[in-house]
Amino acid sequence: MPQSAELQDCVVIGAGVVGLAVARALALAGRDVLLLEAESAIGTRTSARNSEVIHAGIYYPPGSLKARLCVQGKALLYDYCKARGIAHQACGKLIVATHPEQLGGLQAIAARAQANGVHDLVWLDRESAQALEPALACVAALHSPSTGIIDSHALMLSLLADLENAGGVLALNSPLELMDSAGAAIELVAKDGTVLHAKTVINCAGLQAPALAARFAGLAAAHVPQAYFAKGSYFSLAGRAPFSRLIYPVPEPGGLGVHLTLDLGGQARFGPDVQWVDSADDLQVQPARGDAFYAEVRKYWPALPSGALLPAYAGIRPKISGPDAPAADFCIQGPRHHGVPGLVNLFGIESPGLTSCLAIGNYVAELC
Repeated sequence: MPQSAELQDCVVIGAGVVGLAVARALALAGRDVLLLEAESAIGTRTSARNSEVIHAGIYYPPGSLKARLCVQGKALLYDYCKARGIAHQACGKLIVATHPEQLGGLQAIAARAQANGVHDLVWLDRESAQALEPALACVAALHSPSTGIIDSHALMLSLLADLENAGGVLALNSPLELMDSAGAAIELVAKDGTVLHAKTVINCAGLQAPALAARFAGLAAAHVPQAYFAKGSYFSLAGRAPFSRLIYPVPEPGGLGVHLTLDLGGQARFGPDVQWVDSADDLQVQPARGDAFYAEVRKYWPALPSGALLPAYAGIRPKISGPDAPAADFCIQGPRHHGVPGLVNLFGIESPGLTSCLAIGNYVAELC
């Protein structure tokens, strides 16, 4: 970390895709930005271990930050990728009902999407869905043409380039020990003993954001949510899948089901599942977890060969709601919420955080 007694204008903590987007937005707004990252490279945690899906904004409660920022972020992200030449594809997604009892759920999804401002969904009967994806088994489906996939690493490199071109600075290997209010500034103490003072601090530390906020001496504990770690394992398909679109089952109690997603090379992967764990470092894929995937996938792809699922990777969702609670909304707290001048905390920025990143950046810049 740069050792300086000078007052920093704005410090952003965490160089995942959201932290990069926030730092970029602040720099483009004319702020002097220092971006601190605890690891030795950008985007090595949640941002590197996800499905790389550009979400349409379908599932989230109407009026929620997730719904609003996802719909805004999707449009911003597609425009940004086109302008910067970032690899992406609006491949589309099918949300499938595999038995008649799910048709009501499919209709409810369509209604929620409409309420969120997603107006491009198309209802497909069995024949129309199979005309698009002949290997698919379903009784009906919703086609989301604006769902896509993206090279998230290229996106993060582009966001970093924008930040640096606007005068921002990235400091790697800069973990923080604690923060505190210090008169008209916020004091940050790094694990190596470096002390910084900043007018504005944005906590974008992802999985570690609640723990970091809990070490802020001037922040009331009531404003720091409990962190929960929901591990999701992915399994890749041996061979090429007969699908050109993402396939999502209708959500059922207990989860969203086993998704089929694609990367930009056409490689299929299945997941993530949900496994509540105690540590954000629990990233080993347990091969036996793949056994339960076969029956779920065969509901919409009966021809999935036995033995075709291979352990791929796992990621951790930075949740602030536990196993028995409804999924929490994004939590973005500024001084009007917690009373600490210059501090903004971002908690629970799970999916659709990647899709929403540019919109989140603009939202936070307006708070500052």
